[in-house]
Amino acid sequence: MTDPLHTELLEIAKEAARRAGELLRDGRPADLAVAATKSSPIDVVTEMDIAAEKLITTLISGHRPDDGFLGEEGASSEGGSGIRWVIDPLDGTVNYLYGLPTWAVSIAAEQDGETVAGVVEIPMRGETYHAVRGGGAWGSGAREGEHALSCRPAAPLDQALVSTGFNYVTEVRAHQADVAQRLIPLLRDIRRSGSAAVDLCDVAAGRLDGYYERGLHPWDLAAGDLIAREAGALTGGRPGERPARDLTVAATPGVFEPLQRLLEDFGAWHD
Repeated sequence: MTDPLHTELLEIAKEAARRAGELLRDGRPADLAVAATKSSPIDVVTEMDIAAEKLITTLISGHRPDDGFLGEEGASSEGGSGIRWVIDPLDGTVNYLYGLPTWAVSIAAEQDGETVAGVVEIPMRGETYHAVRGGGAWGSGAREGEHALSCRPAAPLDQALVSTGFNYVTEVRAHQADVAQRLIPLLRDIRRSGSAAVDLCDVAAGRLDGYYERGLHPWDLAAGDLIAREAGALTGGRPGERPARDLTVAATPGVFEPLQRLLEDFGAWHD
C-alpha cells in the first residue's frame, strides 16, 4: 500500500510541475537571453530558470513550510520535517533557449535521503510522468489518458537504442565523445536529447533501451531515476554503485549490465 504521505507529496509535486511548465511554455519572452553561466560559458541559466524555481519553491512552501530544498538555481535549505525537495526547474535550458521542444520540469521528494515521489513535466510534448516509490510509474499525454509505464522488453545490446548527454566543459566533452565513438558500433544507435529527465522518462516509457551520462547532479536525475525504476528499468552508476555524478546508467534489465560493463571498460566515468 502506498504511504499517504508519499501520495500527498506527489500531488504537490504534480501541481508545482504543471504550473512551472505553464509559466515556461506560455511566458517565454521573444527576446529570452542568458542571465548567467555555470560550469562554462556555454552552460547557461536564463531568467526563466530562476522564475520557475521561485514559483516551485513558493508553492511547495505554502503547503509544507518545514520541508527542505535542493534546487539547481540556488534553492537550498535543510528543513526540519525529514522531507527534501530536489528541483530542476528547467532541465534542457539550452534547448529552451534555442526554441527546441525537449526540456522539462523535474521535481522529486526525498524522505530521509530516499526518493519517494517524482514528477517530470514535458510541456512541449504535452506529457507528464510520475511515480511514488513502490507504486509503479505512470504517464499521461495529450493523445492518451493516464497509463502505467513499462520499459521495453530486453533486447540484445547490438539492437539497443541508447541515449546520452555531453558535459559543457570542453575536456570532459572530448572524453565523452571518445566513449560514444567506441560504443556506437556495438549498439543499434545513440541519441542525444539534451535533457536527462526526458531521457530517463523515455527509458521508462519504452522509447529507449538505455541511457547513460557522466556529470549529472541530484536535481537532474532524482525524479527520472525513480520513474525509470518504477517502470521496471535498472539504474545505477559504476558497478555496484548508485547513480552519481561519476556515472548514471538506466536501461532495460537485459541491456543494463552489458552497457554498464562497457562503460566501465571504456572509462566513461573519468578523463
